[in-house]
Amino acid sequence: MSSDVDTLMEMGFSRNKAQRALAKTNYKGVQLAMDWLFAHDGDADIDEPFEAPKGNVLGKTEDLPAPPTTAGGEGPDAPGEENMQARSLKCDECGKLLRSEMDAQAHAARTQHASFSESTEEIKPLTDEEKKQKLQDLQDRLKQRRMAKEEEEKKEQIAREKARRTTNKELGMAKQKIEEEEIKKIAEQRRREKMEERQARERVREQIAKDKADRAAKFGKTSQQSPPSAACPPAATQTTAAAAASPKEYDTCRLQIRLTNGQVLTQSFKAKEPLAAVRLYIEMNRSDGTGPFSLLTSFPRKVFSSEDMEKPLDTLGLVPSAVLIVSKLQ
Repeated sequence: MSSDVDTLMEMGFSRNKAQRALAKTNYKGVQLAMDWLFAHDGDADIDEPFEAPKGNVLGKTEDLPAPPTTAGGEGPDAPGEENMQARSLKCDECGKLLRSEMDAQAHAARTQHASFSESTEEIKPLTDEEKKQKLQDLQDRLKQRRMAKEEEEKKEQIAREKARRTTNKELGMAKQKIEEEEIKKIAEQRRREKMEERQARERVREQIAKDKADRAAKFGKTSQQSPPSAACPPAATQTTAAAAASPKEYDTCRLQIRLTNGQVLTQSFKAKEPLAAVRLYIEMNRSDGTGPFSLLTSFPRKVFSSEDMEKPLDTLGLVPSAVLIVSKLQ
């Protein structure tokens, strides 16, 4: 059986590298030695001469026990002495023959066997076919190990990608939830604003209706309490009737309202409606924004005050038609 050093040398490594790798891996096999060489190929001392640990050297006569002296005075030079020279080491526990001390150390590291003895048996060298087969087996094991490592790295990469996708999904869901909550808040705020605006308009309408009802009740009561007029001559009666009939021709008021953005609104109102009704109409139909404003006429120029809002349109001189200008308050 070939030694591990020879196996590594057949694979292209120098003897120094092979011996150093086996010693660094405690002679636990060619595979570990190859891994160590791949990992330390760039070391500065990788090619320096390496001296293997010393031990019993096969073939040295001083390490062998002295042969017994026979009666004929035969000593170490007796015929057949070279046939007794140790040619290998033998594991006393399993009987395996080992080529060198380094092989014995590697065998001991692998099997934990500790009893070895010298043997005169010679280990036959491997044939070319055996060497090729052993080299092929070694390369196959190395290839399988690399494939297993690549498979493990692939699994780790897949696990990392899954973790990344899970994290991104969780972040996306959290972001979407925050955006939905913000949209709900904005929608709720807009709903409250519209409700408040609608309630404000309802209050204005109710106030206008109340004012109309109060004025109607007041005018009706005054008409009932007024004394009957004295008899008048027929001519005077006709004149008074004609004078009283003339205002009825203007029971409506047509207003042209000019907004601040140039838009013109045209609407007809009752002559007895207060100016507040016109102001409410403008608030509900204006397109030039929101905010306080005042009403005025250009000719004759007059700016209507808050007290004028309760006065009828005919009293303010806006019947039968007039032009109102909307002006924003500064």
